Amino acid sequence: MATQGKKTLSARLREVGPGALVAAAFIGPGTVTSCSTSGASFGYTLLWAMLFSVISVIVMQTMAAKLGIVKQMGLGETLRKTFPNKAARVLLAILVISAVFIGNVAYETGNVSGSILGIQAISSALDTQTWKIILAIVIGLVAMILLASGSYKYIEKVLTGLVVIMGVIFLICAICAKPEWGEVLKGMFIPSVPSVDKAWMTVAALMGTTVVPYNIYLHASSAAKKWKDPETDLKTSLLDSIIAIGLGGIISMAIIVCAAATIKVSGGTVKSGADMAKALTPLLGSWATVIFGIGLFAAGFTSAITAPLSAAFASSGILGWGEDMKKTRFKAIWAIVLLFGVVAVCTLGASPTEIILFAQAANAFLLPITAILLLIVCNKKSVMGEYKNGVVLNILAVIVIGVFLFIAARNMTAFATSVKALFSAG
Repeated sequence: MATQGKKTLSARLREVGPGALVAAAFIGPGTVTSCSTSGASFGYTLLWAMLFSVISVIVMQTMAAKLGIVKQMGLGETLRKTFPNKAARVLLAILVISAVFIGNVAYETGNVSGSILGIQAISSALDTQTWKIILAIVIGLVAMILLASGSYKYIEKVLTGLVVIMGVIFLICAICAKPEWGEVLKGMFIPSVPSVDKAWMTVAALMGTTVVPYNIYLHASSAAKKWKDPETDLKTSLLDSIIAIGLGGIISMAIIVCAAATIKVSGGTVKSGADMAKALTPLLGSWATVIFGIGLFAAGFTSAITAPLSAAFASSGILGWGEDMKKTRFKAIWAIVLLFGVVAVCTLGASPTEIILFAQAANAFLLPITAILLLIVCNKKSVMGEYKNGVVLNILAVIVIGVFLFIAARNMTAFATSVKALFSAG
């Protein structure tokens, strides 16, 4: 361990991994669709919501990674061992499994839908119900093969590579859009919500697509697999979170900026990935559909892997099954989430965009549950010892939870309307 204490910056950068998984998870089709919808509908006005979300992610994921490194286990397993009372365990199991499964099933539907949108943006010939079903099945099978490998390191490398691809694609799109930078800065630092229909729904969707409950479970478990020594690795994990999640936030804001500078200016709307690609055609030429389609597909595919994986980590941990990715019970959990997502895409009548926006908004209600549980265990000296939360981190966490509770309450009516629209669409 002595040599670890002398790690250089470049050495720490080479260990970037769990943070990249989190970025791969939240830069999904939900991010692309929600950010595109925000930019197209409200211009640069809601950039502040994304900035707050990124800061919130760093706060929450810092606690999650610290928990994983110190305890060498995920949040689910930690909760089970922290509260030995049988009644408490049953209640926690219900809360964790309900929150994670509801969120991940909704997310998985959006993830597979988003991947399909990316492919359809490249080839309009595939924009039919038959091809939608075929593509959903193929995407599900490919994701299943990768998850069935049971190799954390392999999955980490694949997802990190796809995040880089997404980063390059969406940043190029934003730069080419030539936005009004003064308005961009105003939107980032002066919070406001337009008094129009679905404005608060969009705010909830932007936050819900970024600060994701399942990422907390994923990050804690992946950090435990990646690092072992709190004394030296906590600094590395913090750098990992700031760089990877910060980059993810920049990409998300780039999508908002791009949509605001193109679709909003032209008075268009976002109904599918093809709409965003068409808006970029004057800037990027005929390759616009291919470029954006690849980015959207990568976003969907990465999240289609991370959602089932995190569900398995959380559920296996809280049920006391351990977090061995090669165990049959672990595989059964992610298989259920993946299968449910694929089936939902094939059977639900709502458009992919409606499904994605519903999933992101629903997430705003599920986040506080996980965040509060994380805050509780990170403040227990019996769990974290000398590494329990300090005053500053606690204050930041309480602010984040408070804001999300407010958003959830403010958005209740819009959410109920969205649920009705989702299941009544034909």
